[in-house]
Amino acid sequence: MSEDVIQQVQGAVTRSRKWAETGWPVTFGPRNVEVSSLSQAKSLPKNFVFRQEAVNYWNQAQLTGNDAADSGQKALDALKNGNFAAAENALYFCQFIEKPFAEYAKTWLPLYEATKERLSGR
Repeated sequence: MSEDVIQQVQGAVTRSRKWAETGWPVTFGPRNVEVSSLSQAKSLPKNFVFRQEAVNYWNQAQLTGNDAADSGQKALDALKNGNFAAAENALYFCQFIEKPFAEYAKTWLPLYEATKERLSGR
């Protein structure tokens, strides 16, 4: 497997672990207050009605990102060992885990599709 695919998976693992830190635009409440990261959610005033919802959303993004990164690490290990079927399965699971945040995270689905195409053309 080419070194560039391994680097792409390594990059995706790193990005996935930082979803809650780097974030993306998300709005909460009827006034559509934008809260774009876990740190921003935690810094909201305690009396902000949708603070807990924002914190919960970003906590879930963090947990999901870490789960996807764990599976990505399995794909990385499989690629390094030449087990392409296991790598493809792990990358499939990454994009499956990412689905609730895929519109914003855009980490695993594009990588899975590109890697699957490359693996099938081996």
